[in-house]
Amino acid sequence: MAGPIDVFGQWLDRLVLRGQTRSTGRSAEVDALSHAERLERLHLFRQTYDDPALLAYPGGLLVRGAPISPSVVRVGAGVQDLAWPSPYEPWNPEVRGIYLSGAANLQGHARVFDGGPRTVVVVHGYGTGAFDFEQRLWPIRSWRRRGLKVVLVTLPFHGRRALPGRAYAPPFPGADPRLNVEGFRHAVADITSLLSWLRAEGSGPIGMVGMSLGGYTTALLATLEADLAFAGMLIPLASIADYALIHGRLGSGPTSAALHEALEGALRPVSPMARPSLVAPERVHILAARGDAITGLAQAKRLAAHFGTDVDVRSGSHILQLGLRRALDRWMNGIGS
Repeated sequence: MAGPIDVFGQWLDRLVLRGQTRSTGRSAEVDALSHAERLERLHLFRQTYDDPALLAYPGGLLVRGAPISPSVVRVGAGVQDLAWPSPYEPWNPEVRGIYLSGAANLQGHARVFDGGPRTVVVVHGYGTGAFDFEQRLWPIRSWRRRGLKVVLVTLPFHGRRALPGRAYAPPFPGADPRLNVEGFRHAVADITSLLSWLRAEGSGPIGMVGMSLGGYTTALLATLEADLAFAGMLIPLASIADYALIHGRLGSGPTSAALHEALEGALRPVSPMARPSLVAPERVHILAARGDAITGLAQAKRLAAHFGTDVDVRSGSHILQLGLRRALDRWMNGIGS
């Protein structure tokens, strides 16, 4: 049963969601389409992407990133910033011009906090990714004391990779399924390049944790990379189609179900539900907030069912997280090496 903290958290989430919707500006082009036109467009996208051959990894739509030799800049005691070229060729030529319009996006970034023999790669949520903010959000000091090297990675179009004036309203993920496919494809290439570099540098066992959009990305990588030591997902997004349906982006009534099905198909190659987990269930931890009004408890439950684990439900919401990160911290301390 929801308590006062959960109810207040829901109010706060909805306030943030309204502001986010205004800042991202739901696509005027999409909103102007009739249901039949939207469905026709999504069916075309589905025909483009919903091909079983695209699920192969590597070798399908998603590919491992090329080796990198990042520049390293010391920004504090035991803290270094990495940067490397992230050239990218979109799989779908229709969105090449749009996707490559931001030069900053074609540069990978990570911040590394020295620690012990284990490494955790941390993936941020939508509209965040600024290192100074992320290092205050996560319990990095605690993890370092417990023998973890901590690596903050930046998703496409976020943080230092943002388009001018779009730091808090990145186009990925957004209203165009094609850009969402490309964004996750780009993220997989960047993160796998970083993982390879970390292993070559002797980082030991490497796991990932992610929040919200970062939880989705972590879940996706956990179905692709067999060498991940663990995977933690905090208030995770599980399905962009589910998110669109829950928040009224697909209309209401019987017609919304058809749009939802078509959108799921269009995004299938980059869905964490499309492939089995390669991380053992006991090394997967999914945390949800009882009052989460943004991604919601149902998304966490859907991921948990796919990964064969349970959801650790705590008080709070998407924004008002209270003890969620502390619970993740305690779990990570207990998974060993």
